[in-house]
Amino acid sequence: MASLLKLSTAVRRQTLLAGSRAGSTYAAAFRTALSNEPATEVTTLDSGLRVASESVPSQVATVGLFIDAGARYEDKNSNGTANFFEHLAFKGTTKRSQSALEQEVESMGAQLNASTGRDQTSFTARCLSKDVPKLIEILADVVQNPRLDDADVKRAREVILGEIEQVDASNLREVVCDHLHATAFQGTSLGNTVWGPSSNIRSIKADDVRGYVNSHYKAPRMVLAAAGDVRQSELEKLAEKYLGKVESTFDGKPPQLSAVRFTGSEMRVRDDSLPLAHVAVAVEGCGVSSSDAVALSVASALIGTWDRTFGGGVNNASKLAVASAHDKLCHNFESFNMTYRDTGLWGIYFECDPLQCEDMLFNVQNEWMRLCTMVTDGEVERAKRQLKTQLLAQLEGPQAICEDIGRQVLHLGRREPLHDVERRIENVTASNVRDVAMRYIFDRCPAVAAVGPVENLPDYMRIRSSMYWTRL
Repeated sequence: MASLLKLSTAVRRQTLLAGSRAGSTYAAAFRTALSNEPATEVTTLDSGLRVASESVPSQVATVGLFIDAGARYEDKNSNGTANFFEHLAFKGTTKRSQSALEQEVESMGAQLNASTGRDQTSFTARCLSKDVPKLIEILADVVQNPRLDDADVKRAREVILGEIEQVDASNLREVVCDHLHATAFQGTSLGNTVWGPSSNIRSIKADDVRGYVNSHYKAPRMVLAAAGDVRQSELEKLAEKYLGKVESTFDGKPPQLSAVRFTGSEMRVRDDSLPLAHVAVAVEGCGVSSSDAVALSVASALIGTWDRTFGGGVNNASKLAVASAHDKLCHNFESFNMTYRDTGLWGIYFECDPLQCEDMLFNVQNEWMRLCTMVTDGEVERAKRQLKTQLLAQLEGPQAICEDIGRQVLHLGRREPLHDVERRIENVTASNVRDVAMRYIFDRCPAVAAVGPVENLPDYMRIRSSMYWTRL
């Protein structure tokens, strides 16, 4: 028996060594593949406009203009103006009527899209690579020469008010997210919603939108990004040709981000007519350029995402997913790590039956405390693999790459190579995760937002008292 045990131990040791060598070989090959990915080229023109591109072997390309303009740059009276311009942007220019613009884009088989966020606005076009020059000219025309007549403003106002009603009625996740920002960053511009209050939408005029565009759409605040079968030198020439007249100076002081202040607090909207409680709980995270950002992303991946329609059930790697499946704690949950230029929100969103609010939140906070004190190397390794998979899956195709280029260059002035991102993730250890969790989560005041039948959700002081363990 002793001999068999020795043999078994030896076999296991050889297997582990072989697995370790295979894993090391795979990791090296993976890093080599990432390092061979095309580099992102970035050039700053004399006007301050930045041009960035990545050559991707594809017949389809995506080109976009990304601007430092969004809800964070608005005050309580102008909140909603950036989103208002998004709805007016493709309604025609001083050079093109709306019908001419639409016919021109349709004839190329291209797709135009606009998006407004809290810290940036983007106008993108998906097209055949050979049509990139024409689409850049169209995007430049849309941004520099918007028509903004009163009839279009009136129609856009009706559309926006209808969309706000639709979101309030059917997209409760976004509603809760807006409430979370409003309470977490109350009294600061980051608490603004992208939509703006209905009272503002009803009062915004064409001159207000025109003034906002003239104040924010300046060359130093803009990035022209492209991904596909494109060449950086050609993009620079196109930028000079079509965007060379964008002003680089400001009338007065350039728009600045106001100071951010996180407040531990809560906002509850009780509505017993809804079937489920929608709850978000978060602590203040870090900015996108912080050295803690990757470790917090790994910590978020450790909590994970789960839906009762997923397979796996009690065999999930996430302990919170196992508890949710076994005890039917919730219908779904999603851990998140939202990063902005100077701050962030790290937390979780979940939907559950009214009587499960307390039990679900207990398990969530129990997992958070475990992150701070007892997370293991094996769990961190699994979370790092999941984070890498998620990252690479999000960068499939020219459109996702273009949006990533625009966002990173706008915030950081460069785009971090994938092999550097992979190395930063790989360097995260269980000790790193415990350290950042202790700094950002342990004994911190959370922000809470809840909508629906939330009577059973513990009061704020009970939630706050569960943000630490006295067993340490």
